[in-house]
Amino acid sequence: MTPLGNACAEFWRRLCAGESGVGLITSFDAAGFTTRFAAEVKDFDPGELIGRKEARRMDRFTQFAFVAAREAIADAHFPEDADVRERVGVVLGTGIGGIRTFWEMSDRAHELGTWARTSPFFIPMLMSNAAPAHISMSFGFRGPIFATASACASANDAIATAYNLVAHGDCVAAITGGTEATITPLAIGGFCSMRALSTRNDDPPRACRPFDRERDGFVLGEGAGILLIEEAEHARARGATVYAEILGYGQSADAYDIVAVEPNGDGVVLALERACASAGIEPKDIDYINAHGTATPIGDPAESKAIERAFGEHAYRIGVSSTKSMTGHALGAAGGLEGVATALSVANDVMPPTINYEFPDPECTLDYVPNVARKATVRTALSNSFGFGGHNCVIVFGKPR
Repeated sequence: MTPLGNACAEFWRRLCAGESGVGLITSFDAAGFTTRFAAEVKDFDPGELIGRKEARRMDRFTQFAFVAAREAIADAHFPEDADVRERVGVVLGTGIGGIRTFWEMSDRAHELGTWARTSPFFIPMLMSNAAPAHISMSFGFRGPIFATASACASANDAIATAYNLVAHGDCVAAITGGTEATITPLAIGGFCSMRALSTRNDDPPRACRPFDRERDGFVLGEGAGILLIEEAEHARARGATVYAEILGYGQSADAYDIVAVEPNGDGVVLALERACASAGIEPKDIDYINAHGTATPIGDPAESKAIERAFGEHAYRIGVSSTKSMTGHALGAAGGLEGVATALSVANDVMPPTINYEFPDPECTLDYVPNVARKATVRTALSNSFGFGGHNCVIVFGKPR
């Protein structure tokens, strides 16, 4: 579920075509804000896709996750046997959870002049674990289910946690990734006050400019990116189509500031190095990095410098692109969308582009796959996610062995 389409094939096609999913906000009147655009999921009818009764009991972030998970399960042709499904976990990341429900119900209570008519579904819709819970109930998955919340690293932390559950034998498979739906007046107002968002209201599709000298902030996005990860022997035994193998991950903390990026990238270097050690790979093995690349003035140079420090001269031979240039920054869902993109890069030997890259920045000196997708062998790829609070998580994807 993405600003570039509501099915995986469409998302991948438009990503490789370098299309932008950014436009003026349609879900509310944003005229009073300094930023009036975002990357919204479009043509989404939850009543039609989920059923009106069930959809009314889900916040938008849960609706996104549910539909995306259903597609992943169908694509995997995952067995319906109860004895298999009782060994499947659901671990999803979300940075904020049901903020849309909070905004709508709070607004309604103020209009009515009373809190006494608050919906009995308010709390179950608001809570961050609602998305994994609904997926577990609907598909009969009885393994561990929970949500991870580490800001913009939430989805990657969920993938790392799910990987451990499968690798250690706690689950035979897991639904994982991230989901977020924060395009609300509350979130836009908060980020505008922080001066974190781009203000290119005259040209929204060209506003998100990762690694470009003229970047002026990130573009808020939304959606869900869901992976079904499975123990290798179990997948092979049932003849599953395998796009990529998760080889390992690296996590670290900046221990620096609640929102500011550590300018030297020390924490990011640790995460990159730990990811390679976990996967048993060397810098020369890495072909592609799906960067965090949010298009912020400080964040992009810090990430670029960290990649240079971690990988030395080989850093200049790695394709490094930011798909956020097309999807916007979906916060807790970002690593899910980018995990799907990275797995498909490995499967198809294609590096998606960084669009809107026009003016090289002397502080950002890597190969950012500018503006046009690149056909190239992608044997091993990294997906970077870094969040407010100094959370860093890097996932390593490789061709199936």
